[in-house]
Amino acid sequence: MDTLETTSTNSQSSWWSYPVRTQFTNDLLGTATFTMLPWSTTGFQIILLIWLTGILGVSLREDGVAILLHLRRPHCMFPLLIFVLALAGTAWSEAPWLTALYTIKSTAKFIAVPLIAYHFERSQRATWALAAFFISCSLLMALSWMSYVEPSIRLEASKNAGVPVKNYIDQSQEFALCMIAAAPLAMELFKQGRIAIFGGLVTLIAAFFTNMIFVVSARTALIYIPAMLGVLALKFLTRRQSMTLLLAALTAAAALWTTPSFLRTRIADVSREYQLYLENVPRSTGQRLYYWQESLTFFAAAPIIGHGTGSTEILFSQKAQGKMGLEAEVTRNPHNQTLNMAVQWGVLGIAVLYATWICHLLLFRGRGFASWLGFLVVTQNIFSLLLNSHLFDFQEGWMYVLGVGLGAGVLTKEGRDGEVHVIATHPRTVADGR
Repeated sequence: MDTLETTSTNSQSSWWSYPVRTQFTNDLLGTATFTMLPWSTTGFQIILLIWLTGILGVSLREDGVAILLHLRRPHCMFPLLIFVLALAGTAWSEAPWLTALYTIKSTAKFIAVPLIAYHFERSQRATWALAAFFISCSLLMALSWMSYVEPSIRLEASKNAGVPVKNYIDQSQEFALCMIAAAPLAMELFKQGRIAIFGGLVTLIAAFFTNMIFVVSARTALIYIPAMLGVLALKFLTRRQSMTLLLAALTAAAALWTTPSFLRTRIADVSREYQLYLENVPRSTGQRLYYWQESLTFFAAAPIIGHGTGSTEILFSQKAQGKMGLEAEVTRNPHNQTLNMAVQWGVLGIAVLYATWICHLLLFRGRGFASWLGFLVVTQNIFSLLLNSHLFDFQEGWMYVLGVGLGAGVLTKEGRDGEVHVIATHPRTVADGR
């Protein structure tokens, strides 16, 4: 009797032991972090800080070496090198310390990659975080439609109707990721005959798509969405299905071009903005062309290690002296990630950036949802960075860090569990009693 009571007590204790409670708490904090990202910068930062502190506490208490081992893994090491490069670049930069500190701060998010990967390697609830982000973006999309119909329904004083919080660039990035990431899940639900759930998910995907067409979206989406659809076709579709997807996309594009959509208006603005660029008038398209042209000049002047951390704004300020119109523009962001790295850290910076992308693409080249999500996040980031410096921006940069961290952690866990299963069921191991 005493033995049975002791066994029962030990079972209850192990079921809700301190490590189990701590892991559960960190899982809830991680889920809250993913939930908050689309809505609030301040709220996200507060919950993120608590979450990362909890992850670090678990690591130091249980196995302090584990985090150090993560730092040696290429998918964690290369993003950290960007941060290290930003710190080192202050040594040869002429930028004021506060200007350099802004760039350092924008790269500090990469410190979180090994911590997030460590957490999801131990967690059983990665799906909580993914579902929370998708549901959160779905609610934001519903509110976007409401604020488009009634512009007074906004949580922040955004510039565009249909953008209840933050800005349309961030919103487009989130909606596009949810829309395409959910497509393979919808296909699987259809194969399983779960028609009701399939119909609901397809409705959400269509709502994301039409929102980006008719409500508001970034023109950069025209670059990264085709690339993401290409990844979808490569990983999940046959050749015939890929051709069908291509024809459907072209047909939809042709049909939508005949409608008075927001995206059509934004595309038509490119020609007018280019003409203003020739007239030295600053507009979006012309500003990018000017930033790229001058950034290439700055890069050519210091091609090996660049001008140092935070130097971009200083170089543009010097160039703008005594100028008018577009030539008087001053920016710290040349709206191209490669050029952003090149101006500040030269070929060295470009090498670290490209090594990071290649490493992450190779990490996520396999099958499974974690690989699919990770590859999709990296692809979206690479193509959006042709017209932006999103790795250094808040929203898109954190989407990259969270996506890569979660995907890497899940893949490491799956690989480790797979190895344990193989060892446990190996005929020789069983025969030897090991």
